[in-house]
Amino acid sequence: MKLSDLKRSGHWPTLLSAFLYFDISFMAWVSLGPLMVYIAKEMNIPVEQKLTLVAIPVLSGAILRIPMGVLADMIGSKITGVIAQIVLTLACLYVWKFGLANPDHVAIFGALLGLGGASFAVALPQASRWYPPHLQGVVMGIAGAGNMGVVLDTLFAPSIAEAWGWQGVYLALLIPMIVILAIYTATVKDAPGSVKRVQLSAYGRLLLDADSRWFMFFYFITFGGFVGLASALPLYFTAHFHVTPVAAGLMVSLIVFFGSTFRPVGGAIADRVGGIKSLTIMFVVVSACYFGVALLPEGPAPASGGWALTQLPAMGWLAVALFSVGTLCLGMGNGAVFQLLPQRFRNEVGVMTGLVGFAGGLGGFFLAKALATSKGMTGGFMAGFLFFSVLALLGVAGLTFVKTRWRTTWGAVSGARI
Repeated sequence: MKLSDLKRSGHWPTLLSAFLYFDISFMAWVSLGPLMVYIAKEMNIPVEQKLTLVAIPVLSGAILRIPMGVLADMIGSKITGVIAQIVLTLACLYVWKFGLANPDHVAIFGALLGLGGASFAVALPQASRWYPPHLQGVVMGIAGAGNMGVVLDTLFAPSIAEAWGWQGVYLALLIPMIVILAIYTATVKDAPGSVKRVQLSAYGRLLLDADSRWFMFFYFITFGGFVGLASALPLYFTAHFHVTPVAAGLMVSLIVFFGSTFRPVGGAIADRVGGIKSLTIMFVVVSACYFGVALLPEGPAPASGGWALTQLPAMGWLAVALFSVGTLCLGMGNGAVFQLLPQRFRNEVGVMTGLVGFAGGLGGFFLAKALATSKGMTGGFMAGFLFFSVLALLGVAGLTFVKTRWRTTWGAVSGARI
């Protein structure tokens, strides 16, 4: 495949705009994570409630994915994308101008930010429909690379908040949001031809299939782990290792970078050795990383303020290393799940993408909520990480349970390694 093939096929302005829409939407979606330390100072919110609040956008994004996809089928991807961006922009504009008065307002704003997490249901099909089958991999890779917005958020948001206040972050976010909305509106075109509308009954029918529930469970662990950690780790590092919000943001940006960039690598490895084998190995490593993190003791607190990045105790760097390896495997696990999915559900990929995407967002909510519950009930994060360590091992057990049947039924028919 050459880059010139993309120019000759499809519609590259739509592909570029879909990527930009996805990227800025993800930035908005996870923005509460790195900013919650600053927001909570004004409201005296305990750590466990902070973690619950940063989980709300993740849950909202999971819930909104299916209706966003259905709406895109009904009125067109472009109109749906424009409406979602306008609502998200207005929400950020309001918060920049008026702030948030109490935790209830934070929760409402978080629910609106879920529109950013639901953007994949519009952006990815919108780009995909323009291109032939032999270019689908690279097209979905380009459009899906918008999840790098998570990295940008954790990297820059704390520094902007230190300089201009946390509301200033939304002013900085509004500038690219408005520019991208203008580009998207001017350049995006829905692909020619009628789109086959997906009935809600199709989702119910597939939910009755045991294989669909297994795929949802596996993605609950992989994508849920990635987005849940991206939202919760800034608070974890400030509470457990007593670092400054800026230092926490830099550490988390490094960690989520691995999960964002290694997703295609996971798909490539799954193509070579089989999705079941690669996903099994990744689940084992993820479980070990969660277990190792669970055993790390709380770091020493400085006399005042928080530790800068250069002052981070060795135990904190060990946590960064464990999380980095874990998110790398979670990201590759996302790729492995989607290496298997089209082979089993060749004719229902669109519906299944919505279902597993919903499950992945739900997993992110439960990870952050588990850490909040652990902190509230025990005063530490050990129980929350141990729970997800066991969950990853249950993923291994699930793969062991289905692998023989999968390999001898639809796996044998697909001709690809599973």
